[in-house]
This record gives sequence, structure tokens and C-alpha cells, in this order.
Amino acid sequence: MITKVEQPLVLICIFTWLGFVLSISFMEAWIKFRAPGVTLPIGLSIGRLVFNALNKVEWGFAVVVMIGAVMSNTPILSGRNIFLLIILIILIVQTCWLLPWLGQRAALYISGKPVPSSSLHLYFIGVEIIKTGCLIISGISLFKQ
Repeated sequence: MITKVEQPLVLICIFTWLGFVLSISFMEAWIKFRAPGVTLPIGLSIGRLVFNALNKVEWGFAVVVMIGAVMSNTPILSGRNIFLLIILIILIVQTCWLLPWLGQRAALYISGKPVPSSSLHLYFIGVEIIKTGCLIISGISLFKQ
């Protein structure tokens, strides 16, 4: 049995993107707070920097993957591309709403001001889980037998 890959560059981008998300969102985000001397304000400051950088990298991957989707022979609203559209919507929501709001909350905390309770962080975690699943499905869908 021979397995073929329809779009090797897109496949590489999707699984590299997945690696970034898993490494940063599901590992670095909480491990940094376990390091000796890393206080909550320091951890939040590091987190803002890292997640803003990750967001820029994700947009680079998104551009390559979306160009690949448009150039493929697959209809835009096909099963595979639906998952890519979900990823794109999540990335837009994270860039335009979640990251700026979480950044503002972190800045308030770092400056010693009171921060009201919020579920934004849980929303961010939720969409990261959905994005991870969509990246896995999108990557696997590029393999053909």
C-alpha cells in the first residue's frame, strides 16, 4: 500500500503549525509558571510576548495553507476545506478579540490594578482545542492511498 500526499508544502505547514500550537498553548503556557522565580506578573508578561509572536507565525502558516486550498482542485466548501475555514475563523477571533483582551487584562494585572473575573481565558483554551482538532483532521485529509 502506497500513501501519497496531495500537497506536501501544505502538509508540512499544517503539522508544523500543529507543533507550534501544541508546544506553546498546551505546554509552555503553564510550564513557565513552575520555573523558580517566575511570578505571575513575569509569567503574564512572557505569555503576552510569546502568544503575540505565535499569532504572527500562525498567520504565516495560514496564508500558505489557504493559498494551497485555493489552488487545489477541492471545492472551497468541501469537507477538508471546512476545517480550514474553521481554523481561519478561530485565528481571526483570536487576533481581533481574544488576544487583545487577554493582553489588556494581563497589562492591568502587571501594573497592579484590579482585574475583574472573566471567562476569556477559557474561551481561548476552547478555541485552541478546536483549532488543534481541525489542524489534525486537515493534515490527515491530505494523505491519499
